[in-house]
Amino acid sequence: MKYVFFDIECACVYKYTAKICAFGYTVTDENYNVLEKEDVLINPKGKFHLTDRKGGDGIVLPYEYGEFKSRPVFPAVYKKIKSLLEDPDAIVLGHATHNDVNYLNLETKRYRLPSFRFCYHDTQFFYMNTESDYTHQCGLGIMAERLGVEFVPHRAADDAYATMRVCEALCKREGTDVKGLCEKYKIRCGKISSYRISQPDSEGLRDYYRKRDEEHKKRAAARETFFNYINRNNYRKKRSGVNVGKRFCFSKEIENNVPFSVELAEKVFASGGRYTSRPQDCDFYIAEGEGGKRYLNAVENGAKFVPLEEFSAIAESVPEGV
Repeated sequence: MKYVFFDIECACVYKYTAKICAFGYTVTDENYNVLEKEDVLINPKGKFHLTDRKGGDGIVLPYEYGEFKSRPVFPAVYKKIKSLLEDPDAIVLGHATHNDVNYLNLETKRYRLPSFRFCYHDTQFFYMNTESDYTHQCGLGIMAERLGVEFVPHRAADDAYATMRVCEALCKREGTDVKGLCEKYKIRCGKISSYRISQPDSEGLRDYYRKRDEEHKKRAAARETFFNYINRNNYRKKRSGVNVGKRFCFSKEIENNVPFSVELAEKVFASGGRYTSRPQDCDFYIAEGEGGKRYLNAVENGAKFVPLEEFSAIAESVPEGV
């Protein structure tokens, strides 16, 4: 058994287009001894439009761009790439591998070539499982730094080599190999076949999604309870109170904390005030601290920010006849 680590660079990437300009790979044995390493440069047959993850200019490939014009087009290297990735004796790995598999898929469609058919693993996904953190996707540079691996970014073969070293360090830290890592964290590989791609999966990820969905449902139920109360009481006119004609808005954290939010709203109504869920329409914005979009939306439209601990001071009702 051997490992094939690969990385892809593109001249440009759009929704339905990915013009590959470099396919880098590193092949090792099971002990991470390098058997082969190569940068396969490809003529992308198109202009270079390089952007970072946020869509801004920022990526500079460490190649002379003119060099690509003399290189073969993707169909000429397709069989070489296919034999590497579909080798039955190889475990295929990358970093954020789903993206690179998708680039291959788009290029095969572009040139009307047969679909790739192989399974793949993702070191980024490995790391997420070992950290039990499915909300942050660490870049190769960050992972390499944390695991003590150095590399030159955006040279495809070097990225593939760094991915290999990251995988090696991660397995060493976990005291196992790639297969053992998958067994330990119940990770299933991603696949591509017939132009269809499935991403890697794991028991930890499924559990994270389940808990996240349960939390979403809980918050939705809490907000429904809160706003049902608001709708029943918001238009009951009270002619006295320090806040007649004033509108209050709470942070979402307070709104979701039922029955605490209902208790605060009762004080608003008792003081003659009304409640609005639109921070831009309120006179007083109540939150535990400053910051956030709702806070900015409120204060930029003239609302007064009131820290939660000071809420009672402005929500005391005036006794009748005063």
